[in-house]
Amino acid sequence: MKKFFKWIGIVLGSLLVVIFIVLFILAGQSSARMARVYEIPPDDIVIPSDAESVARGEHWVKAECIGCHGDDLSGRVFLEAGFGYVDAKNLTPGQGGIGAEFTDQDWVRAIRHGISPEGKSLIIMPAQNTWYFSDEDLGSIIAYLKTLPPVDNVTREPNFNLLGKAMLSAGMFGNSVIVAENISHDTRPDYPPVAVSAEYGSYLVNVSACRECHGPDLSGGKSADPSAIPAPNLTPGGELIAWQTADFINTLRTGVTPFGHKLDPLQMPWEHFRYFSDNELTAIFMYLQSQPKLETTIP
Repeated sequence: MKKFFKWIGIVLGSLLVVIFIVLFILAGQSSARMARVYEIPPDDIVIPSDAESVARGEHWVKAECIGCHGDDLSGRVFLEAGFGYVDAKNLTPGQGGIGAEFTDQDWVRAIRHGISPEGKSLIIMPAQNTWYFSDEDLGSIIAYLKTLPPVDNVTREPNFNLLGKAMLSAGMFGNSVIVAENISHDTRPDYPPVAVSAEYGSYLVNVSACRECHGPDLSGGKSADPSAIPAPNLTPGGELIAWQTADFINTLRTGVTPFGHKLDPLQMPWEHFRYFSDNELTAIFMYLQSQPKLETTIP
């Protein structure tokens, strides 16, 4: 019997050694990926200063950025768990903020390419979506960010422990953590004209990260956030087939669906999408209704 337990101990000990070796290998791969330096040529973006452009930038920031960076854009804890933590940056020029340090090109690289001033990938910055912003809209966003009043808030640099790095390398957080890896840095998409149209609705869906939760074809999905719940089918194969434009707008304004279901703002960020205008929400709905009727994907 003692010999049996001895062998059990040897086997378990060997398994633990193998597990730790695998963890170290995976963690090393993640560390190397996060340390990669990207050489990106400057983008020729004009940063306007007129009031109309700044107001347009404020509109975009409220609709797209406050959900992570906070209402005053001073940053907050975005993710904290046993495997590590990620804080959304303080975007203002206050103590701990990047607003006083970033050049125009730093803003462009961060928003369009997901790259820090040091050339490394930002962590969980949705640049794979903000990459779609047109030059004009990106310029307006940066123009507004440069007007922010200072708010003091010192945020932490992202940190993943051995387990977190191993999980990252194993793909357990999806492909949206080391964002610069998944962006086409050398090409640009076409931009549709601003209009109440399905084409412009497609643009709004792209910059708003709808596919991160609702799936690549919008037939349902689940974000990489461990706390996320399955997101519904937004094509005519889902519940929205019975909605009217007014229903969609009202849902994004109030967080309550036509059937009385209350949306959890931690799962569906309607509280900042409500800053879209009626025309913009109409364009989004037109795009969703123009999609093929797909069966609901169950994650």
